[in-house]
Amino acid sequence: MSSFHGLEMAKQALFAQQAALYTTGHNIANANTEGYSRQRVNFKTMSPYPAPGRNRPEIPGQMGTGVQVGTVERIRNQFLDYQFRTENSKSGYWDTKADALSRMEELLNEPSDSGLSKTMSEFWDSLQELSANPTNSGARSVVANRALAVTETFNHLSKSLNAIRTDLENQIGTTVDQVNSLLRQINRINEQVQQVEPHGYLPNDLYDKRDLLIDELSQIMNINVTYTDSSNSSLDIGQGIASIELVDVEGKSLKPDSVFLIERNNAGHPVINELDLNIDGDNVVVTVEGYSANVSMASIGSLSGLIESYSEIYPKMLEQLDKLAYEFAKGFNEEHAKGYGFDSDGNPVRGQDFFDIPEGMDTDNPVGAAGLITVKQDILNHPNLIAASIDETSGNGDHAQALADFFSDSTLVDLDGKSVNSYFESIIGKLGVDAQEANRNADNTSVLRSQVVEQRMSVSAVSLDEEMTNMIKFQHAYNAAARSMTTIDEMLDRIINGMGLVGR
Repeated sequence: MSSFHGLEMAKQALFAQQAALYTTGHNIANANTEGYSRQRVNFKTMSPYPAPGRNRPEIPGQMGTGVQVGTVERIRNQFLDYQFRTENSKSGYWDTKADALSRMEELLNEPSDSGLSKTMSEFWDSLQELSANPTNSGARSVVANRALAVTETFNHLSKSLNAIRTDLENQIGTTVDQVNSLLRQINRINEQVQQVEPHGYLPNDLYDKRDLLIDELSQIMNINVTYTDSSNSSLDIGQGIASIELVDVEGKSLKPDSVFLIERNNAGHPVINELDLNIDGDNVVVTVEGYSANVSMASIGSLSGLIESYSEIYPKMLEQLDKLAYEFAKGFNEEHAKGYGFDSDGNPVRGQDFFDIPEGMDTDNPVGAAGLITVKQDILNHPNLIAASIDETSGNGDHAQALADFFSDSTLVDLDGKSVNSYFESIIGKLGVDAQEANRNADNTSVLRSQVVEQRMSVSAVSLDEEMTNMIKFQHAYNAAARSMTTIDEMLDRIINGMGLVGR
């Protein structure tokens, strides 16, 4: 080994410790960067001297020749990434569903002083008052106006529920566009990784950016990520190209065929299969380009939560509200027809329709009834037509009491064996249970996700205390390498200038 090799070893040590200091500085600079994973320099010893061979020198053993930087590796745990993305999908689904149910609860606003049950209760109170004072024109006007308030509340709820559905439809479209945008960004990074890795580099910052995008995608859809080598010359610890598969709730491949959002084609290049959206009424179909399978409800995630809210939760509530409004108006009209009101001349007339129901409405599925029913204009203009009497005498108010009893009589309406009051109470009760379940699951999944985030941060996040400790360690190592170089320099100076007489 040359006498000057000591200088080379010291130089290599300086470069290696300098690289470690630069990496430490990079970690400190990105301590608060979202998605950043701390990096570390992997040192490795250089090939020892002498190498095996016939002409090797006869020395007691091989001697070390110094240190060099092997790789700059980011610290990441793929199992924790998998756990996080699984919990992230569940959290996205339940958060979206809880938000949709919360908006419905706020709209129905039960119990309150402005909800449907309150307006129906006030209508019932006005009928009770009319039964006690059938000749009071003011009491009749109150009945007509309270009935109008009930129909207006039905109309408002129907209109508002449909408005929220329209908003959900827009959100679904925006989310599908977001998914396609994320896929394009991830695929661009895949292409960059495929260009860098074959040269023996580890594009750690590209890995972090790609993982951050995949994390964002996992909240929208339940996905499984696999990695394949970008080339044969890539480092073993390189992540390679990320392929993204859409999976079901249990994390299994979709049947009958697996559905890939990003995959490698026959030429080995990453390609994307974008989502396509088709909304026809209550039917929402999300397909993946190149696959015929309907994947709209195949997995969990915020997209599935939006689709379920749009196509199931809100239509079900509208259907129940339409059924309640139709049966309420139809049954009340039938009951109203059994009594007697009075025309402008004070003559008794048989009770006419109290509520106006659009003609041609399907009795089994009265779509839109809640948004269309109203009080007959004749009743509003002439409250004396309200059939409060049972025997054609103006002082009789028994039929007004019968109309009040209509609200609690399940035999007068076809509402699954329930009365008007109890049917609406069951709707609100079911909504409360569903919302409570969604909120509880949203809280639970949020806690589980937070726990995984903490575990992942404990592995990948930058600890300033640790980095400062490493900085001191590498700084001392750098100083020691510099001192080693000084020592070798003094040794060479002694050899060159202080030994022998030649050249003096």
